[in-house]
Amino acid sequence: MSDNPQIRSVMEYVEAREAELGEQAGQIRSHIEHLTARLGELDAESENLRITRKTLLSIPAPAPAADPSGPDVPDHPAYQQILAVFTDAATPLRARDLCLALDLPILPKNTEGIRSKLKRLVTRGILTESEPGLFAQPGT
Repeated sequence: MSDNPQIRSVMEYVEAREAELGEQAGQIRSHIEHLTARLGELDAESENLRITRKTLLSIPAPAPAADPSGPDVPDHPAYQQILAVFTDAATPLRARDLCLALDLPILPKNTEGIRSKLKRLVTRGILTESEPGLFAQPGT
């Protein structure tokens, strides 16, 4: 090195700046490596989605059901009689009202039996229960 103090000062500055730039370049290279790896991950995921879309579009649509029938109504005649009463009814009915319409005596065993059948029709989606104990056909 030179004995000149000004040159020595400039040389120290140059060496310090070289070290600083080398450190910054190393950080940027590290960041570039990280970004390159992340870009590879995103490209791979994008390719997987493209393949998934292509596969889904190649699957044929399922054939429509042959008979899109309504809810499964029990076969027992009592249910048919109950539904016949509801067909003629303009307002929601209670179990007691059905007993009267079906000419059943108003006894606890009859009203409870009718109520359980009504509840079963509600669970099958054939009737609705707008409030506890008040039954109607959907849409009425």
